[in-house]
Amino acid sequence: MKHMSKQHLPQKICVVCSRPFSWRKKWEKVWDEVKYCSNKCRHQRPAAPTTK
Repeated sequence: MKHMSKQHLPQKICVVCSRPFSWRKKWEKVWDEVKYCSNKCRHQRPAAPTTK
Protein backbone atom coordinates (compact mmCIF):
# COMPACT_ATOMS: atom_id res chain seq x y z
CA MET A 1 0.00 0.00 0.00
CA LYS A 2 1.51 3.27 -1.08
CA HIS A 3 -0.01 6.38 0.47
CA MET A 4 -3.74 6.02 -0.24
CA SER A 5 -6.42 8.38 0.97
CA LYS A 6 -8.63 6.98 3.72
CA GLN A 7 -11.67 6.75 1.49
CA HIS A 8 -9.84 4.40 -0.88
CA LEU A 9 -8.53 1.91 1.69
CA PRO A 10 -9.70 -1.70 1.37
CA GLN A 11 -12.49 -2.76 3.71
CA LYS A 12 -13.75 -6.00 5.22
CA ILE A 13 -16.78 -6.97 7.29
CA CYS A 14 -16.16 -8.19 10.85
CA VAL A 15 -17.38 -11.79 11.29
CA VAL A 16 -18.65 -11.06 14.82
CA CYS A 17 -20.34 -7.64 14.73
CA SER A 18 -20.89 -7.43 10.93
CA ARG A 19 -19.53 -3.87 10.80
CA PRO A 20 -17.16 -2.72 8.07
CA PHE A 21 -13.58 -1.92 9.02
CA SER A 22 -10.71 -0.49 7.00
CA TRP A 23 -7.17 -1.58 6.33
CA ARG A 24 -4.59 -0.49 8.90
CA LYS A 25 -0.84 -0.17 8.53
CA LYS A 26 -0.25 -2.73 11.31
CA TRP A 27 -2.23 -5.29 9.26
CA GLU A 28 -0.19 -4.69 6.11
CA LYS A 29 1.49 -8.13 6.05
CA VAL A 30 -1.48 -10.15 7.37
CA TRP A 31 -4.48 -8.40 5.75
CA ASP A 32 -5.67 -11.64 4.13
CA GLU A 33 -5.89 -13.27 7.58
CA VAL A 34 -7.67 -10.43 9.41
CA LYS A 35 -11.28 -11.34 10.33
CA TYR A 36 -12.12 -9.16 13.33
CA CYS A 37 -12.36 -5.38 13.65
CA SER A 38 -11.05 -5.25 17.21
CA ASN A 39 -9.70 -7.29 20.12
CA LYS A 40 -13.16 -7.18 21.69
CA CYS A 41 -14.68 -8.93 18.68
CA ARG A 42 -11.77 -11.37 18.46
CA HIS A 43 -12.45 -12.47 22.05
CA GLN A 44 -16.20 -12.76 21.37
CA ARG A 45 -15.72 -14.89 18.27
CA PRO A 46 -18.44 -17.47 17.70
CA ALA A 47 -17.83 -20.89 19.24
CA ALA A 48 -16.76 -23.63 16.86
CA PRO A 49 -19.55 -26.08 16.08
CA THR A 50 -19.23 -29.33 18.01
CA THR A 51 -19.31 -32.64 16.19
CA LYS A 52 -20.64 -35.87 17.61
